[in-house]
Amino acid sequence: MNGWILAAAVVLTVGMGATLWGVATGPLGRRVVAQNLSNSIVCPGLLLLAQGYGRTSYVDLALVLALLGPVGTLVFARLLADELADDPPQAWGATWAVAAVGTVVVLVLCAVTGPGRAMVKLLVVGALVVGGNLIASRALSGGFPGVRRG
Repeated sequence: MNGWILAAAVVLTVGMGATLWGVATGPLGRRVVAQNLSNSIVCPGLLLLAQGYGRTSYVDLALVLALLGPVGTLVFARLLADELADDPPQAWGATWAVAAVGTVVVLVLCAVTGPGRAMVKLLVVGALVVGGNLIASRALSGGFPGVRRG
């Protein structure tokens, strides 16, 4: 086991432990936020595993998850709009923490990878993970001003 795999194990264990606790307990808002955060924590874990095992296919998997994860959360936000409107979830601390983890992982991997196609792919995955997480969290916490629900 090298340091990359150990870092991936720590990120996934801590992140998924908190996510499973959020999904298993609490109101609907906490469960939907935990689902959103699970998507955002698995992507950095996959990037670390890709570096640890030397398999670029894990980066492709992280890219697909970074694209589809926030879309799934937005679908949940749309379908559960009435239930979430009564008590919108507020999880900005967790959202920014997961965004920071994703940013740090991507920047470290970019420094290790060096310039090239792999670095561009890492930056795209990082931008999708952080941007998608922030947009989906904003949609869950009450939406965007001027946009009508329903």
